[in-house]
Amino acid sequence: MKESTVEAVVLVTRDQLPMHCPAPNSTLWDGHPKVYIPLEGGGVQSCSYCGTRYHLVDAKSGSQPDNGAQD
Repeated sequence: MKESTVEAVVLVTRDQLPMHCPAPNSTLWDGHPKVYIPLEGGGVQSCSYCGTRYHLVDAKSGSQPDNGAQD
């Protein structure tokens, strides 16, 4: 059986912090131990168990990764 090579990407806004993986909308059958994803400083982080990538985005646009820059 071949494993999927598709990586999941989750867009996270600051009001959703702290974020953990598996994400709240994940199904139970594909779960792993809950780990918190350190996004508070901005940027992109990956889950060490499943490789899901979490992008902290600006809540105003909802589409651009936050690189931790201050306005």
